[in-house]
Amino acid sequence: MMETQTRDALAAHYEDIIRLLGEDPGREGLLKTPGRVAGSMRFLTGGYDENPEEALASAMFREEGYKQMVIVKDIDFFSLCEHHLLPFFGRAHVAYIPNKYITGLSKIPRVVDIFARRLQIQERMTLQIKDCIQKTLNPLGVMVVIEAQHMCMQMRGVSKQNALTTTSDFTGFFQQAKTRAEFMDLIRK
Repeated sequence: MMETQTRDALAAHYEDIIRLLGEDPGREGLLKTPGRVAGSMRFLTGGYDENPEEALASAMFREEGYKQMVIVKDIDFFSLCEHHLLPFFGRAHVAYIPNKYITGLSKIPRVVDIFARRLQIQERMTLQIKDCIQKTLNPLGVMVVIEAQHMCMQMRGVSKQNALTTTSDFTGFFQQAKTRAEFMDLIRK
């Protein structure tokens, strides 16, 4: 019931936005647009309804003595810039070095999706992914690198079509230059 109320309220606001933009929300091509946009926004911001720590913890296993890097790279994501509500999208590369626990490999992309499906900035998203994995798995180190294109830079403003923004953050063993370099080498292959 709450989901229907939220969607209906969003749709009413989008109808007002269409009207304020100078369009007729009653025009045939726009009749269902407020509802479609409301549904789209609920999907694109569905990360608010999920707990990333619970997602990781739902598949935690003893690490069986494995103490090397676990890397999940080229994780595609789509997010919405909180400044303009325009998309930014790209790839996340995540590594951790197990201490006592590992997690199911699908849980790392799940964590990326949960944080990406919120109103975001790339810098915060990078930190949130790193912090979530560090807090939940307590590994010997975590490193996250995100490469993304921002439609707010491509469609408006500076209009730079090929600009790619890269952010990174790390903990533990990744503070060692050699370990970071190994990770960067492995994600570039």
